[in-house]
Amino acid sequence: MNLHVPMRLTRLVFPALAACIAMGQLASPAAAQSAASFYKGKTVTVWVGNSAGGGYDLYARAFARHWGKHLAGNPEFIVKNRPGAGSMLLTNELYNILPKDGTAVGVIGRGMPLEKLLGNDLAKFDSSKFTWIGSANNEVSVCVSWAKTGVARFQDLKTRGMIVGGTGAGADTDSYPKAMNKILGTKLKLVTGYPGGNEIMLAMERGEVEGRCGYSWSSAVSTHADWLRDKRMNVLVQIAMQKHRDLPNVPLITELADNAEDKQVLEFLFAGQVWGRPFLAPPGVPADRAQALQDSFLAVTRDPAFIAEITKQKLEINPVPGPELARLLAVQHKAPPIVLKRAKEATD
Repeated sequence: MNLHVPMRLTRLVFPALAACIAMGQLASPAAAQSAASFYKGKTVTVWVGNSAGGGYDLYARAFARHWGKHLAGNPEFIVKNRPGAGSMLLTNELYNILPKDGTAVGVIGRGMPLEKLLGNDLAKFDSSKFTWIGSANNEVSVCVSWAKTGVARFQDLKTRGMIVGGTGAGADTDSYPKAMNKILGTKLKLVTGYPGGNEIMLAMERGEVEGRCGYSWSSAVSTHADWLRDKRMNVLVQIAMQKHRDLPNVPLITELADNAEDKQVLEFLFAGQVWGRPFLAPPGVPADRAQALQDSFLAVTRDPAFIAEITKQKLEINPVPGPELARLLAVQHKAPPIVLKRAKEATD
């Protein structure tokens, strides 16, 4: 297990992580007892904003199987899927409808926290007010093509182009191709509305679409390792702030920018890879329960049984604490106006 973050953010993340760990070790006994009294006999529902079987769902179910033994009061955890509009449906419900008492946890698309900033009127939430529990992984996403299409390298996206599948406005699968077209000059045609990533991959196999951009490398390895092994799928570009160790020869998207301003806009849009598998709760969760959820989330990532399960599924675990996610999002909310303007234009 290895916690890593983009190099530009390293100085921000590690001090905060140390502080979060210290807080967990020094948590008030009274607060822990209060959370234990509340959670005893309760059921916590982990809502997943995507369809079953995809990467977000796999992480959610793995956590749910181990979380109860680490959370004060040892409640039962269950998982329910609530797909829709790239997880926008669930994000809105977490903010406005679902219980704010600590019994509702969400797993949403990593692009969702920026949607209000990017001017999406469908985003009925303020991401700075959620109760951020933590991210299971600091992700690297990729853009892939079905090998039979002949699209084999990034340059092909600028000459030939490619039809890609998406799950809805605000999802990586939709916003990343739009940004690539407007900033890097690619010719990606988006076909959106698929319930989840699994359905996009089936569409690739059936020939409905030719590829997918905004696809977590951890998901690719865990769910389609055979496609990679048999060269049925090409990896064209890495969408992140730094390269994944598995992909040293695949170009990094921020290195393809023509100028410094373009690079800054790409970094704003793709900084969400740090909260690559975000777990959150509605705003207003009582402080003792929020702390208990954050502490127990990190405890799960250190659980040998959980690590064994994740390893068997070939999923990565590079946890980022909830308070750090909140801090990084606060930085995003203070982005320079020109960067925010161009990011909005790129994802329209």
